[in-house]
Amino acid sequence: MLDDFETAEVQTGETSIFVRRSGSGSPVLLLHGFPQTHLMWRNVAPLLARHFTVVCADLRGYGRSGCPASTTDHAPYAKRAMARDMVAVMEQLGFPRFSVAGHDRGGRVAYRLALDHPERVERLAVLDILPTATVWERADMRLPLAYWPWSLLAQPEPLPERLITSSPEAVVDNALGAWGSPSVVFDPEVRAAYVEALRDPARVHAICEEYRAAATLDLAHDQADRKNGRRMASPLLALWSAAGALNDWYAEAGGPLALWRDWADEVQGGPLPGGHFFPEEIPDETADALSRFFSADT
Repeated sequence: MLDDFETAEVQTGETSIFVRRSGSGSPVLLLHGFPQTHLMWRNVAPLLARHFTVVCADLRGYGRSGCPASTTDHAPYAKRAMARDMVAVMEQLGFPRFSVAGHDRGGRVAYRLALDHPERVERLAVLDILPTATVWERADMRLPLAYWPWSLLAQPEPLPERLITSSPEAVVDNALGAWGSPSVVFDPEVRAAYVEALRDPARVHAICEEYRAAATLDLAHDQADRKNGRRMASPLLALWSAAGALNDWYAEAGGPLALWRDWADEVQGGPLPGGHFFPEEIPDETADALSRFFSADT
């Protein structure tokens, strides 16, 4: 559970971000997804810390980080705001430039960080995602049926909040079971940590606001960047589940690598065996892929 990592709460000016840190060498920031916290990296981070300074952060609204008040346009939970958090965190930790890997929601924060702050990002890894605009514009009935948070959590309050807080165990078990590998059993302590994070109404509201932002501001930000020809300058590694949607749904468009090349010039990667939560299911393979990528220029 990353007990050997140093802990800190970093004040960003907008909220507080909880982090764990360990290792030495080039800095690497790891960002989690839903319904997880920084604990999703518990088996990957120690492996990376053998070669890098690793920082695992809870996104605002998640885990042990702060939940700033939202607004009617959901801007405090847009990926742009969440990316600003991470710039401030890494700056205060002494890392004005760093590499970043993000899984699921954290991947969306990571690529927004690379777009908005190219001078900060050395190398970027995105795990089991495509850009938000790409997902929405290519969505069909498969998306709301397979990945219900995209549609359900983006609904106006308070319905999603009430549904999640009424049974956080059901939410976590459905996500881990439906999107993960059927053969993988998650550690009860980890499951309990994920469930506990969804018992707090303020935190659940923040998570719903993040999904509402994805359906509005995040989409608009992506579309504006594409219209203006804004692209990611850093090398990009895309990894995805060989058993998941990204491996099948976008074949007619050339697959994930082709779609990421619409946003970045230097793109590499491929599928890994496992479900959506492959960083937790196959940490050795995930850490190896990330380590090789982040070491490429060192």
